[in-house]
Amino acid sequence: MTRLLVDHLAAERHLGHRAAWLRAAVLGANDGLISTASLIVAVAGASATRSGILVAGIAGLTAGGLSMAAGEYVSVSSQRDTERADLARERAELAESPDVELAELTQIYRDRGLSADLAGRVAAELSRQDLVAVHAREELGIDIETLANPIQASLVSAGSFISGAIMPICVVAIAPASFRVLITMALTLVGLVMLGTLGARIGGAPQRPAAIRVLIGGTLALLIALGIGRLAGTVI
Repeated sequence: MTRLLVDHLAAERHLGHRAAWLRAAVLGANDGLISTASLIVAVAGASATRSGILVAGIAGLTAGGLSMAAGEYVSVSSQRDTERADLARERAELAESPDVELAELTQIYRDRGLSADLAGRVAAELSRQDLVAVHAREELGIDIETLANPIQASLVSAGSFISGAIMPICVVAIAPASFRVLITMALTLVGLVMLGTLGARIGGAPQRPAAIRVLIGGTLALLIALGIGRLAGTVI
């Protein structure tokens, strides 16, 4: 029985722990690819020169990367501050009213279906461990070992944005002038499908719906950007 359990646990794969960094990486790469490609297509639609398109693309890459880094840092820092404030309050409550906190923990286990006697014994047993960690997990839903990391999130978002933005810039740099818009749009859509599929695969989610979503969204974004660029080029 023990051997079967060990084999089962070894084979079982839960991927929810990847959600935080996966979200930042996929969002950043997707945003970098589609926003930079849309910018390039819009500028190219206005009949700009290759150098002008490249300048616009590089400017978009730089601004987008910095924006992603700063935005993610501020957002995750706010989350971390909230988590730390909740933990500080929980420490104070544990120090001031340990009996009340024990009763609260017992009630949590009773609400989950344990009998009053068993819930009390489980709460008492767990309270002999790290009290803050136990109450943070059960009451607040916070794992103190995996608190939000703003620097990590910032670097992942900026790096993934830049990695996505580089592709359309490279395409413009080498593609013939008469085909650069078409090639940029085609390769961008291929990249988006690959990105959506990869993100779904790493996260253990269905791959086809993810690929279809990014394909439809990317196509609409590129077509709208191209239309606006040509309209602006005609008017200006």
